[in-house]
Amino acid sequence: MIIAYILGLLVCFILLARIVDQFFIHSLDRISKDLRLSSDTAGATLMAVGSSAPELFVALFAIFKPGEHEAIGVGSIVGSAIFNLLVIVGASAIVRKAKLTWQPVIRDLIFYTISVSLLLLFIWDGSFSLAEAGILLAVYVIYVIAAIYWKRFLPYTDLPFDETKTEEKKKRGIIDVFDQFLGKLFPEKKYYYLVFLQSIIIIAGLSWVLVELAVVISHQFNIPEGIIALTVLAIGTSIPDLFSSMIVAKQGRGDMAVSNAIGSNIFDILVGLGLPFAIYMFIHGGKVSAGDGNLLYSTIILFSSVILLFFLLLFSKWRVGKISGIFLVLLYAIYVVREIIILYI
Repeated sequence: MIIAYILGLLVCFILLARIVDQFFIHSLDRISKDLRLSSDTAGATLMAVGSSAPELFVALFAIFKPGEHEAIGVGSIVGSAIFNLLVIVGASAIVRKAKLTWQPVIRDLIFYTISVSLLLLFIWDGSFSLAEAGILLAVYVIYVIAAIYWKRFLPYTDLPFDETKTEEKKKRGIIDVFDQFLGKLFPEKKYYYLVFLQSIIIIAGLSWVLVELAVVISHQFNIPEGIIALTVLAIGTSIPDLFSSMIVAKQGRGDMAVSNAIGSNIFDILVGLGLPFAIYMFIHGGKVSAGDGNLLYSTIILFSSVILLFFLLLFSKWRVGKISGIFLVLLYAIYVVREIIILYI
């Protein structure tokens, strides 16, 4: 049964990745063109919201699941934020060297720093209140408005990109089987609004399965739910962000890749936590537990990571390449190893 649970996790992760790769990116590009959004704005809003849907639904299902499983929701979002910042930005830099437009990056880093600071402040006493959840949601509304109108304050132009980089060779083996299965579930890609909506619905269903499997695996292996969420769930639910960022990075849209990673983190913290907590407390009242000390420590690491990324981009004159990418990925590997060592000491 344990092997079956682990295989279930892997199947969910693969399905999440393929849905984003095959259907979500295509529909998102069409929708962003309809709305006439710039690459960085689309990455920071639509792409970030869509690819962060797993984390949002995991947090939502975790908090409403009987038995006090809030640590799964908070842990998956904090762990995912660390993964996005270090691995996704790093992997995008490894895929293709890019010169970033500093204006939108500054915007995202400012709001991200505010988001992490609020999270650290609210998580310090071990619980969230309804007012704190409302503050998180209000800041996200301000961020979306800033993303849309940022060019008016700091004018900049979108860099050209190569759409041919999204073409893929014919896939073989098990991934091809998954793609054929998904192709039968989805409507034709020309109905891109319907494809986008259906993608979100299926992602929600897979997220519910992930929460159930995470609880079972946690009990079977006697591992705290927060640790499972910070590592396994965080990586698995961030795979859509990783795929979408690497695809646009190959096209030469480094701004969109970075905006997606940081924008996803902003959405995760402000909405991924704020919305489920607000709904729960509005219905049941009281406060929501923020989990244990592991989450607080990981949030401090997250805050340190954003400061590190800012200075890394500043000293490299807003350029990212393989060296900086490898450095960021190695930092995440060290974080995961540290979590494993602490667990078994």
